[in-house]
Amino acid sequence: MASDHPASRTGGPASGAGPGGPAAHEELARGVDATTEQQRADQQRADGAAGRRRTAVVTGASSGIGEACARALAAQGFDVVLGARRTDRIDAIAAEIGGRAHRLDITDQDSVDAFAAAAGPVDVLVNNAGGAKGLAPVAEADLDDWRWMWETNVLGTLRVTKALLPRLIDSGDGLVVTVTSVAALSSYDGGAGYTSAKHAQALLHRTMRGELLGKPVRFTEICPGMVETEFSLVRFKGDAERADNVYAGVTPLVAEDIADIVVFAATRPSHVDLDQIVVRPRDQAHDGRVNRRI
Repeated sequence: MASDHPASRTGGPASGAGPGGPAAHEELARGVDATTEQQRADQQRADGAAGRRRTAVVTGASSGIGEACARALAAQGFDVVLGARRTDRIDAIAAEIGGRAHRLDITDQDSVDAFAAAAGPVDVLVNNAGGAKGLAPVAEADLDDWRWMWETNVLGTLRVTKALLPRLIDSGDGLVVTVTSVAALSSYDGGAGYTSAKHAQALLHRTMRGELLGKPVRFTEICPGMVETEFSLVRFKGDAERADNVYAGVTPLVAEDIADIVVFAATRPSHVDLDQIVVRPRDQAHDGRVNRRI
């Protein structure tokens, strides 16, 4: 963009000694070149250490965002390891995309340990498994629903990340993507169980960003708004009509929208950390208001 400042036209000192002179520009160019070379060397070291296709682990990969992430990452050349409890689903998806499927129940430590042992080296972890149950106010809270939400969203993320973190660091260019929610940023009536779990999951993820500072691993949190998947069907315990009403008159996000963002984060240069990404459909405002065309 042109500037009206006189120095931007012809100005600056005639010699190269001044801040805008040729010497300064040459020094800046050398610095940029050195930075670029360092980034390239870092990437080559990571690639050489791997000596293989980069491996991406996706939890909750049997449907929705997890399935879309698995497919999108495979399309980008990743060796994808799919984890979920519904083995028939992940086996079929893995066969289609050339990935690997292993049963994973993130609420069971033995299952997590077995999954981690089968995964092998890992470069990217997509913590996607989780969900909501119920929409009861606090005064009518179902403690079993709360326990399930905290076990899956919080402790499940902790178990899987803890199990795979040493391999992510050893990769030389690890990335942890945690799919939280806009529910990790606010609260709403009837959602205390889910929003508190998502806040805790998000803080778990954000804390690691500081604890692992200086290690070759990046952390990206993705906070989606309304995404039409099985989410509402699970929340309302199979009530399809109630689940469908959540998206009535709205054009929500779809799973592939989130997968696109995951792939973008996973394919950035190793020095780039997309720290937190908030994404909502156009029909949803930041305070939870929704535009319904009905």
